[in-house]
Amino acid sequence: MIATTSRPALAAAPAGHPVLRGLLSKPYPAVMGILNVTPDSFSDGGRFVEPERALAQARRMIAEGADIIDIGAESTRPYGAQPVSADEERSRLQPILADIVSLGVPVSIDSMKSAVVTWALDAGAAVANDVWGLQRDPDMAGLLAARNSPVIVMHNRDRVDPDIDIMKDIAAFFARSLEIAAKAGISPGNMMLDPGIGFGKTPEQSMTALARLNEIKAFGLPLLVGASRKRFISSVVPSEPDQRLGGSIAAHLVAAQGGARIIRTHDVSETVQALRVAAAIEERR
Repeated sequence: MIATTSRPALAAAPAGHPVLRGLLSKPYPAVMGILNVTPDSFSDGGRFVEPERALAQARRMIAEGADIIDIGAESTRPYGAQPVSADEERSRLQPILADIVSLGVPVSIDSMKSAVVTWALDAGAAVANDVWGLQRDPDMAGLLAARNSPVIVMHNRDRVDPDIDIMKDIAAFFARSLEIAAKAGISPGNMMLDPGIGFGKTPEQSMTALARLNEIKAFGLPLLVGASRKRFISSVVPSEPDQRLGGSIAAHLVAAQGGARIIRTHDVSETVQALRVAAAIEERR
């Protein structure tokens, strides 16, 4: 189990922001649809670069049951991703963000740059998804506190180390992120934690994090899990990213059982169906 002595005292925090209250109000996990407007994302890079295709995909995911759309304009895949400037991220987002916001579901901006997040919040995005958990851009926490914005705090590492205790590493990382958040004045009710499946982890460490989500729940914050099409699935059953639907659903059902309240996925329709059927069966226990 994660030791509690090294992290800030934190009571269980009910969602304070209306967007989070809405997402967490369902009897089954909310579903976040992934929309990458990038040429090089690991699974769907290049498919939704054209604004018309991106908007059509957002509409499709909403029709399939997505509760929130997560838009990313810079690939953060573990291997071979090319960093881009804030200006380039904004140029990719500018033709589509306002139109997707107008579709009526909350929009999350997947960026580690405070300049991009500022621009996206001004354009109507409701949530910041920081894959470096407030620890990469020194201006991120202050911005989110000032804007009273919900934030997804994800665990990450610069390099994979198969010899570490990944759960201790996740605990120490989140303790630091929550310290940064507290100093900046971010309300605990505006935060979610994401164990960062596939980020800075071996496949075995990713599966350990999924299996032991209950330890991360000890921080008292809602959990988001995104295992969609991740490489660890291929370590169990060799497969390409677009052949990992079954493994993705299996991982997400385990995550839901372990307490995840939001599931981030490329495959919205199938994931919504799986989560709702699992919840219906659980009601009859």
